[in-house]
Amino acid sequence: MKLVYSDQYDLNLGNHVFPSVKYRLTKEELVRKGVISEEDILQPEPASDEDIARVHHQDYIEKLKRGTLSYEEILRMEVPYSPELVRAVWLAAGGSILAGRLAVKDRLAVNLSGGFHHAFPDHGEGFCVIHDVAVAIRRLQADAVIRTAMAVDCDVHQGNGTAFIFRDDPTVFTLSIHQERNYPYPKPPSNLDINLEDGTKDEEYLTALEEGLDKSFAQFKPDIIFYVAGADPYREDQLGGLSLSMEGLMERDRMVFKKARAKGIPCVVTLAGGYARRVEDTVQIHANTVRVAKDFAES
Repeated sequence: MKLVYSDQYDLNLGNHVFPSVKYRLTKEELVRKGVISEEDILQPEPASDEDIARVHHQDYIEKLKRGTLSYEEILRMEVPYSPELVRAVWLAAGGSILAGRLAVKDRLAVNLSGGFHHAFPDHGEGFCVIHDVAVAIRRLQADAVIRTAMAVDCDVHQGNGTAFIFRDDPTVFTLSIHQERNYPYPKPPSNLDINLEDGTKDEEYLTALEEGLDKSFAQFKPDIIFYVAGADPYREDQLGGLSLSMEGLMERDRMVFKKARAKGIPCVVTLAGGYARRVEDTVQIHANTVRVAKDFAES
């Protein structure tokens, strides 16, 4: 199984609740434990401005590239602006495009970044600047690699940007399972939203996810799945209020891959959020997701 990664994925945030150093730490953990080798890692190219413009407004793209965002726009992103940030999110979008192509060929691929599901066409918010998954879907559709896609969003926060971007698009199905009483407010409707109560634990979560996946596949047969595998449903997450264990999160991953394989649908993994009190826990959860993905890819 190929893994898409760049050292420049780091969003250059410094001391921030979003530990963007997690990308490098996860890659190092996977190599150290022998889950992947350096030869398994592919370096992405940044998405082209044309690719970004398939989703985002031209004036927003220009503000990002020229550093002319207003103070209010930067506040809304909730991350400090820098040229390194812009390069990182363009690279993340390129990484999701590349992972999409790999998944179509090999059935499963991982982008060790991405899942920036709060980005809207005209602005960023919630630590998300560019919606890499939407950019990847639009590029793959434009190249006739796929016709339809499904976003399976298992971040603790609802994928509001995803829901908005694809709200009137019959070629893309959006599924989000998330904590109801948590960011964002409001929550534009996905094709299927699974709103969970505070403190939801493994068994209840997995039951709801399985029902949601089965319901989604009964309605829609995608050519590809983009799996937003957030680490933040973890019970020790600072920005989440669900109570999943690491084992429960691994079972979540297995369920998504198992359902995708049973339907013969290629699957792309993006990491999305993760804000555990110990960054080591976030890294372990992300590494576990890759480990489960590799087991499926090789079985």
